[in-house]
Amino acid sequence: MTARLTRLSWLWRATKRLALLVALGALAWWGWPRLPDGWRAPWHIVRLSLQPAPTALPVPVAGVAPQQLADTWGASRGADRRHEGIDIFAPRGTPVLSATEGVVTRLDTTPIGGKVAWVLGPGRQMHYYAHLDGYAAAAPGKLVAPGEPLGYVGNSGNARGTPPHLHYGIYQSGGAINPYPLLRAP
Repeated sequence: MTARLTRLSWLWRATKRLALLVALGALAWWGWPRLPDGWRAPWHIVRLSLQPAPTALPVPVAGVAPQQLADTWGASRGADRRHEGIDIFAPRGTPVLSATEGVVTRLDTTPIGGKVAWVLGPGRQMHYYAHLDGYAAAAPGKLVAPGEPLGYVGNSGNARGTPPHLHYGIYQSGGAINPYPLLRAP
């Protein structure tokens, strides 16, 4: 009898723990606002990974229309380097906006990109925002919506001496893809 009660007690505790995990997972999955981003981010990443990659994106610089863009993809950047993105010119300090919903995975300063932000979006695409003048309220692990400010247009990194602009790139498992057609899509 005691062994049976011990087994039932163990089963009851395991069932309660599983129910708690399922409840927390469901709350995070559907975005219960009181859960901090750090708790929701792993569930958000899984959900984003299951979504298809976008076929159209908004221009990630405030006030810039798709018709103002130039396709700088593939332009020479030295002896053995090609441009893996497009440059979107705007006045210094213009807000840089997330082109997609996602999770900020990294904020960093690099010799080439200067101040950069990386956002993991749908279809496991990585969206790269470079030459920023500064960051908005972004932080690694933060969940972002399309149009949410990430930073501000600048010319940091190897863009010093050039007019302020955002270098915007998209990377997926096969490497970089040209964002220009996605930003110009209807």
